[in-house]
Amino acid sequence: MAARAPGTRPTVESVARHARVSRQTVSNALNAPQRVRPDTLSRVLASIEQLGYRPNSAARNLRTQSTRLLGCRLLPSLQMGTGGVLDRFLHALCDAARDRGYDVLSFAASTDDAELDVIEDLQRRTAVDAYVIAGTHYVDPRPSWLTARGAPFVAFGRPWGEPDATHAWVDVDGAAGTVAVVEHLVAQGHRRIAFVGWPEGSGVGDDRYGGWLQATAAHRLPTRGLVHRSEDGMAAGAALTDRLLDQAVPPTAVVCVSDVMALGALRALDDRGVRAGVEVAVTGFDDSPLTTVVRPGLTSVRQPLEAVAEKVIEVLLDHLHGDRTEPARVLLEPALVVRDSSDRGGPPVRAVARPRARSTTPRVRSDRR
Repeated sequence: MAARAPGTRPTVESVARHARVSRQTVSNALNAPQRVRPDTLSRVLASIEQLGYRPNSAARNLRTQSTRLLGCRLLPSLQMGTGGVLDRFLHALCDAARDRGYDVLSFAASTDDAELDVIEDLQRRTAVDAYVIAGTHYVDPRPSWLTARGAPFVAFGRPWGEPDATHAWVDVDGAAGTVAVVEHLVAQGHRRIAFVGWPEGSGVGDDRYGGWLQATAAHRLPTRGLVHRSEDGMAAGAALTDRLLDQAVPPTAVVCVSDVMALGALRALDDRGVRAGVEVAVTGFDDSPLTTVVRPGLTSVRQPLEAVAEKVIEVLLDHLHGDRTEPARVLLEPALVVRDSSDRGGPPVRAVARPRARSTTPRVRSDRR
């Protein structure tokens, strides 16, 4: 069939004729592609491209009472030691939403209550269709508030401490990540594997600690005196690692709950002249950009944030379109990225506590050799 004549504006009807489908099928291809058979969807999209059809979004929004916008708060990048992880997630979320014909309206709020104030205003103005909440935690007021008001949403993060929660969520299995770390270290010959974590009561931190505990128990490894906790930070990671190295029999590996803590551990080793990756292995979590800047490169656990974002959008739009009757609960596995901080080859050497030459500034070195 020939393309449209010059000077004519393609319509849904002309696309339908060109693709030999109904007008409703064209509408579904644009607004709910999961409802269209793959071969039919390909034919409709090809016709749209060939004819140069562009939907009138303003008219469509008025007709469907839809804004095609999803609301998501900009969380502080250092919340819970995320070190830019939530920035990565928001970027992936925008890409995933755009692929499905939606955009993300991001907004700033310093607290959960401030976030709910913004959402209440957005709800009053019907400014967005649904919400994505991130950084879930114990005693989180947001899910119940949104549920009570009938606001569609999906959480990036589990409902910590609420096993009976009925809302949809997508999360990363932190325990599986630290299990993989311990398995890697055991394969390297380590037996005294310490854990540097956040205080009890952090859902994410407790999940990662649980994986370490599970794996050390499976290999019957010692744990007494090998767990130290603190609020996140490089200085905290260095201080806790110092305490571990001061033991009569220090650990040969330190599993850190975050990359920020791991950078502190590397600093503590460097100050003592202990070779990271050779005498004491160090691992982090989140695979932030700094993992490839420090020397040695930091072994870390990478969260599949692109897959998380795609699943969040899929679940949210299924909910909006009525294609899902039960709330989704999706747990995705992370991947271990091994670098020199835990993999120098050969058997590990037992760490020996040495006099410290304490530096006053954190050391971050270029990866250039």
